[in-house]
Amino acid sequence: MTTENSWLTRRTGITPTVAPTEKLSPKSVLDEATRPTAPEPPDEVVFTARGRYAGRHLVDVHDHYRAELRQVRDILQQVKDGTAQLGDARGQLNMMTIRANDWTLGGVCQAQCRSVTTHHTMESDGIFPYLRHRQPDLAAVLNRLHEEHLAIHHVLEGIDAALVHLAANPTDYGPITEAIDLLTDTLLSHFAYEERELIGPLARHGFFDGQL
Repeated sequence: MTTENSWLTRRTGITPTVAPTEKLSPKSVLDEATRPTAPEPPDEVVFTARGRYAGRHLVDVHDHYRAELRQVRDILQQVKDGTAQLGDARGQLNMMTIRANDWTLGGVCQAQCRSVTTHHTMESDGIFPYLRHRQPDLAAVLNRLHEEHLAIHHVLEGIDAALVHLAANPTDYGPITEAIDLLTDTLLSHFAYEERELIGPLARHGFFDGQL
């Protein structure tokens, strides 16, 4: 956690997740060094128990995606190691909430991509405008988060292209490995930044008008 938002845990009791410092991919689609930070709210702002629950919910949602991203990486490794086949992942993945009708590596990857896309669309089209209205000094952060959602969309398109390649070249895992590594770096960094900047506003305003 950076000094810009060191107030967050002190005032809300919620600790944002920190992204790994070690990157898996040599590529990056995020400009992490120039990410804006919103100012600390005035001392008179009080974070209620209900508000803190709203802030914590963002972490819970991200934890769900982080866990399923680990499962995507795990099944890819099993296929590469020869301990699982492209089409026999059903047993291990049966409990995944992003499960698809096609229990292949491609189906799992595509389900994860659809789930993340839906999550980001809900944020950019619904939650962000609400927070922008309630807290104008959050505008720069919300603009950057929306830009990152667009960048993540391009990374997800790269997953699709890599899956097409894998279908045509069943033993060439290079492109799908590189695509999933880039997706992992990108999502973990984005989730950490989003938590750092939005836990406080969500705990203050909620996800929608009338929630708090």
